[in-house]
Formats: sequence, structure tokens, C-alpha cells
Amino acid sequence: MKKVLVIAGPTASGKTAFSIDLAKRYKAEIISGDSIQVYKGCDIGSGKVREDEKQGIVHHLIDILTPFDRYTSADFQKMARNIIDTSDAFQIICGGTGMYLKACLYDYTFEEEEGASTDPRWEKYTDEELYAMLLKVDPKQCEKIHPHNRRRVMRSLTIFERSGKPQSEIVAEQEHKMIYDTLILGCTMDRQVLYERINKRVEGMFEAGLEQEVRTLLDQGVSFDNACMQGIGYKEWKPYFEGQCSKEEVKAEIQKHSRQFAKRQYTWFNHQMPVVWFNPQEEADRTRVMQQVDQWLK
Repeated sequence: MKKVLVIAGPTASGKTAFSIDLAKRYKAEIISGDSIQVYKGCDIGSGKVREDEKQGIVHHLIDILTPFDRYTSADFQKMARNIIDTSDAFQIICGGTGMYLKACLYDYTFEEEEGASTDPRWEKYTDEELYAMLLKVDPKQCEKIHPHNRRRVMRSLTIFERSGKPQSEIVAEQEHKMIYDTLILGCTMDRQVLYERINKRVEGMFEAGLEQEVRTLLDQGVSFDNACMQGIGYKEWKPYFEGQCSKEEVKAEIQKHSRQFAKRQYTWFNHQMPVVWFNPQEEADRTRVMQQVDQWLK
């Protein structure tokens, strides 16, 4: 059974820098688990690792799609597993939502409907109406989906209609055990410190030209309906470009949504996966987990 190391945790928690440190230490490669970093042109808003930050480490699943493509957890499962299974190098997965990581690491098979188109009749309903429908038939799945993630809500409704079973029930039946010898390290720190880091990170994105990055994507014909614009850091710009809010309001929304997502990630990982939490800013903590990795790799 192949060994796979995972570096999980919320945005601004230090995952990227720590994953590169580990990759250098263990002569490993890094697989990005991020759902937006796969898109060319989505650099600043996704927090994509820069070339000068990579320090020569091979990074997979970055800049592999155009902004017009779609990328699902099923795609990540297929691509990431292919890299792990065919590469001679030790692989570190950095980042990613719990759903993406579970799809890759666990004995998890997707229903055919997962990648299929959704029933077009859902299009006539508002986000609120769709979410209310899903709440009636699959409340557990609603816990995993933001009410305004229209595509995922419609897909879950479609899966229920076509299979006759709630998606959450299908997923529960499929998740059995890990298919790799996996160690999951989770970056954490004092919640207030993390929130301050998130706020500062978003400030840095604006200074680096996030508005121009979004404007360039729109000029290329990308719309806010495209999958690449559904991520935090991009979707909040829609009312700004429609003349409905200020740039400062966009910034505040991105900061708020990033903090909220961080909180949801902690809750999800604590309940769903065996995570070894540590503070990458604390030298003693870094040393402790590195020793744990050393032991695990023996």
C-alpha cells in the first residue's frame, strides 16, 4: 500500500510553505488539492503557489485547465490517484476540501450521475427554492453545501431523482476505508490569530492586483457562472462589476467568507478524518510532526 502524506487546513494557515519544507526533506512531489488552482489565470484569488516559491519541487494539478473547463471531485480523484499510483516519487497532497480528499484517499466510487448534467428543469428555480427542496429530501447533504452553490444543489437533487436515494446515503454507503497508507497533518493555530492572517492575506491579494485578475478573466469571456469563478475570492466580485457595491465591500465579503469557510473546515475534519493537528508557526510543533512523519515512513 502506497504512502501518501496530506497537509490540510484552512487558508492562510501555512500549508504551502510547510508542504514545500517537507517535500525538500523527503524528496517528494506535491499534488495540489485545490479546486481553483487548476485553472490558468486564477492565480492571486486562489493563493496559487508562485514559481519562486516552489523551490524546484514538482507541483501537480496546477494550471492544467482553461477557465472555461469544469473540475469536480471525481476529476480530482482520477487525476490524483493516477499520479500516486504511477509515480515513483513520494506524494504530498497539499490543501483541498474534505470532499476532494475523501474522494481520492478512500474507497469511494462515484455514481454515474456525479459527472452527468443536471436536470434542466431546476434552472427555473431560485437558489433559495432549490436549497429548500434539497433540505426536504437530503438534509445531511445540505450540511455540506452552501445554499448559493447552485450547481452542487442541483446535482444533489438530480442524483436523488435519478437514483431514488439521497446523495448523502449513497456517499455513506461508499465510504469504507482508505486505499493508501495515509498520514493527515492539519495546520491550525489560535482562531483569532488565524482570522487576522486571513484578513491580511486578502489585503495582500488586493495589493497584488486581484481586481485586475478578475477583470482579465471577464474580458476573456469568462462569466461568474463558470466553475473557476465559484471559489472564494472570485464570486464576491460579481456585484462589484454589476455596479452594486464598492471594492472595500468586496474585500470585506472575501474576508468574511474565508473566515466562515475556515470554521467549517475545522468542524468537518474533526468529525470526518483522522487529522494530526499542529501549529506550523511553533517550532516545537513542527519538530514533533516531522518526527512523526519520520517514524511513519520507516
